[in-house]
Amino acid sequence: MLEQKLSNLKQNIKSLKKVVVAFSGGVDSTFLLKVCIDELGTDNVLAVTARSQAITEREFEESQSLANFLNARQIIIELNELDDPYISDNPPERCYFCKKQIFNKFIAIAKENGYNFVLEGANFSDKDDFRPGMRAVRELGVLSPLKDACLTKDEIRELSKEMGLPTWNKPSYACLFSRFPYGEKITSEKLKRVSQAEDILRQNGFYQFRVRSHGDLARIEVLPQEIDKFFDETFRNEITQKFKNIGFTYITLDLSGYRTGSMNEQLKEEEMASWKD
Repeated sequence: MLEQKLSNLKQNIKSLKKVVVAFSGGVDSTFLLKVCIDELGTDNVLAVTARSQAITEREFEESQSLANFLNARQIIIELNELDDPYISDNPPERCYFCKKQIFNKFIAIAKENGYNFVLEGANFSDKDDFRPGMRAVRELGVLSPLKDACLTKDEIRELSKEMGLPTWNKPSYACLFSRFPYGEKITSEKLKRVSQAEDILRQNGFYQFRVRSHGDLARIEVLPQEIDKFFDETFRNEITQKFKNIGFTYITLDLSGYRTGSMNEQLKEEEMASWKD
């Protein structure tokens, strides 16, 4: 079954001849870039990475290292998404405007350099999530070959491991804009504070986590099996002080633990349904 999905993916990519891959250095886009290079050759694949306000500098640098690891040709574009109030004002459909801005730039690069298609790394596990950005992907004609091949996140991790990709067990990452409740204005200062807070958790050994920012309150999400680390008073006080040092007034632990898209829990079903892929 999995072998057939991979075969279908390879055949689909081979038919595209010459492609631009939207490359973030995450699990999905790294796997997609690898398959494209294997099937089409380095000269027919261009990795395009956005140096965005929505990703940390660490993530950006990792994307460059991974492109080198794959011997991929990479172009970097600079983005200033917060200049657009449709993004910085953080409405529920923010992701639509953000993806539209990014992929319009990627499409322009593809045309300028003679590439036939732009590919992105959404997978089959994403299909039921609230992802307004996927509407922009469809409208612009950007292709999602992993999703079309019905490859799930777990399957992509499994295949990545078999291919020797270092990203096979990389934690899932989401843009920093997703750390704020809809309607709260996003600023570069707030993004920096969230990035610093998540670095603190990373340095303390947490694997998969988010720091959600509600004004001056930080809501920490960690895996359920890691919640008990906060039962240690010394450790808890240390994390609290570090978070206060970077500007948070209140520091809380979400007892539901880490989950993707927790900010979407404030939305009504009809709001989300209207943007379903």
